[in-house]
Amino acid sequence: MKKLIVTLSLLFLFSAALSAQGGWAIGGRTGATVQFDAQYHWNKGYLEGRFGAGFCNHGGTVTADFSLMYNWKACRWSYWTPSAGDWFLDAGVGLNVGGREHYAYVGPAGIIKFGIQFTRGAKPVSLSLDWNPAFGGGIAYNRYSSHADFNEMGLANIGITCVVHL
Repeated sequence: MKKLIVTLSLLFLFSAALSAQGGWAIGGRTGATVQFDAQYHWNKGYLEGRFGAGFCNHGGTVTADFSLMYNWKACRWSYWTPSAGDWFLDAGVGLNVGGREHYAYVGPAGIIKFGIQFTRGAKPVSLSLDWNPAFGGGIAYNRYSSHADFNEMGLANIGITCVVHL
């Protein structure tokens, strides 16, 4: 599990370094998870990496949760509230992994975000509501046995994300 997280993190950083145009945004997400959020933007999309604690799982315990996604900038509306900022709708795909002692989950994930990027001030700030369903398996294991099943709690991942564009 540690090797997978390190590999995905290095892939995220390498992909971001290859892009000549774009910029970083950092912030957080809360809801079904509490996570640090880092995004690297360019013209038509952005990479998003999140790491933190997940609360939406069987047993109600806290899990480590990591997501890496590619998001497309699907729609922009600058005429709704021109004095405040630009509204947006983004959609993407990626991977979600996580776990705790004797339990792990992994699977593909989707994301859809609706929000506003406030353009007043020195640095733009984006605030969005997102749904990030994961469609993977959950594996419970101990020294003597294991059991795998569809992780239906991964479909309930709803949150609010706020990032500052650097």
